[in-house]
Amino acid sequence: MAARSIIPRFTRFKTVLSGSRKRAGALALALTSVLPACSSGSHIAQPVETGFVGEVVADEPQAVLVGRDVLAKGGNAADAAAALGLALSVTLPSRASLGGGGACLAWKPGESAGQAFVFLPRAGLNDTGADRPASAPMLARGLYLMQLRYGSVDFADLLLPARNLASRGVPVGGLLASDLAAVQAPLLADEKTRAIFGNANGNVLVADDVMVQTRLAGALERMRIAGVGDLYAGALGQTFAEAARVAGAGLTTLDLRAAIPVAAQPLTARVDGIDISFLPPPADGGFGMAAAYLSNVGQNGGRVRAETAVSGWRARQGAKGAAISIADAQALLNSGHIPAGSVLPALPASTSFVVTDRQGESVSCAFTMNNLFGTGRIAGSTGIMLGASPVRKPLPLLPVAIAHRGNQFQAAATASGQNVAADTAAVALQAAIAGSRPQVTNGVGRANFVSCPAGLPGDGSKCFGWTDPRGFGLALSSDHGKKS
Repeated sequence: MAARSIIPRFTRFKTVLSGSRKRAGALALALTSVLPACSSGSHIAQPVETGFVGEVVADEPQAVLVGRDVLAKGGNAADAAAALGLALSVTLPSRASLGGGGACLAWKPGESAGQAFVFLPRAGLNDTGADRPASAPMLARGLYLMQLRYGSVDFADLLLPARNLASRGVPVGGLLASDLAAVQAPLLADEKTRAIFGNANGNVLVADDVMVQTRLAGALERMRIAGVGDLYAGALGQTFAEAARVAGAGLTTLDLRAAIPVAAQPLTARVDGIDISFLPPPADGGFGMAAAYLSNVGQNGGRVRAETAVSGWRARQGAKGAAISIADAQALLNSGHIPAGSVLPALPASTSFVVTDRQGESVSCAFTMNNLFGTGRIAGSTGIMLGASPVRKPLPLLPVAIAHRGNQFQAAATASGQNVAADTAAVALQAAIAGSRPQVTNGVGRANFVSCPAGLPGDGSKCFGWTDPRGFGLALSSDHGKKS
């Protein structure tokens, strides 16, 4: 196939799959195909938009810049979110890696609720006997499926920024430096992780040290050329599975083939004429966020803590097993009878971001390795950090919500912060819808949101992004690079 970069009109993905064939074949291609190369260039076209083209907010500034650049060059929110998510696998491998997973929520004008894409870390079939059981790599397939449904460019082009960051090296950001300091002993004890995260003095990298990941760049380039499916059903997958075995991860090629993301209807609520979508179970941080938000605005009786709501939900799920569903969660929200549980055990770390574009399309995601740096081991020559299996680690709370009034985008909010992530996100959503700064700086949670309280005017003048000032994130408007 002839080389094709991101061109000025940002050709829709229907150049590969069109019409009914796109709808019928999207899932199969996203999950199993080894796609041919559709781009081999190392350049991106000149900007095709002027003025406001969107907002990008995330915990890691270098990834924010990647998302901003995609918007500035004509991509939509889904394109920018996919590129940003892939960049996080390079710039923040402690919380986001091709070996980890997460969930995204997407909405565009004309939709009643949008769509959720759930690609949580999942256990391997034989990980109970593994030395350090790893989760199957879900991130690439999850982002591919989301971008296939909502994006506007070839996914291969969106791998380029991440590949370039990995091969050329990136300065270690503040959040990654903090994470490295927290787990430096186990990382330095392993030869492969020490080669990436250690310095010449035998210590972990610190802020502004340059981190180069040539092997990860090779894996990203392989996926760019052969398609995302190569990690799951191709040569890259074979290499990954063998390296994972050597690393004691307990993963096989069967686990890679079975690592399939799910597209699902979000949980929904309507408050004062505003429609709000939340991530659905099994990304149950969305359920907790919804329960807390609705109680905060007086829709569901007394105050509800998101953490205890999720604890009650997980207990209910354990009791009913396969019989419980998204519809059950929606019914509980509608009734206001939220199951109350106890405090959850210590939960893993995560990271989150929000992207909106000038048309009002919005994508918000939360990612996790199910433990800082996952298993603490690399899948050999692929350079991919292995996520931790949920068999031994409970899944984190991944809270995401998008609000709109009719066809007008209003707000999108998400947060990290282990056990308080969903409570923090609920407070952030309330502030984002009101167009104010949230009062969340008393806890350990870190929120990210975009607010357009008056809708989304063409110049974006009434919109702003917000990230917790105690963290290391960045809120950036794609309006000549102006910070929000």
